[in-house]
Amino acid sequence: GTPARSPRFFHEMKGTPLMKAKSEAQQKAAGAALAAKRGDMPKSKLQGASKEMYETMTEDELDDMASTSHDNLPEKKEA
Repeated sequence: GTPARSPRFFHEMKGTPLMKAKSEAQQKAAGAALAAKRGDMPKSKLQGASKEMYETMTEDELDDMASTSHDNLPEKKEA
């Protein structure tokens, strides 16, 4: 059979923006992970969510999330 495809694959195929931050904290973590991906900061400085994002997301996904307007975002994700 064919390998399972992640939901991200289908978003990439459609060319739609796919990752939006849900909170300012998430946006900041994405920004840190993006900086490390681009070589602007050492990967060793990452911790927690930013480290996980670095390891599991593409540069484009991180860029989408980090560039989310935070005008209407809560400081932390609401439960």
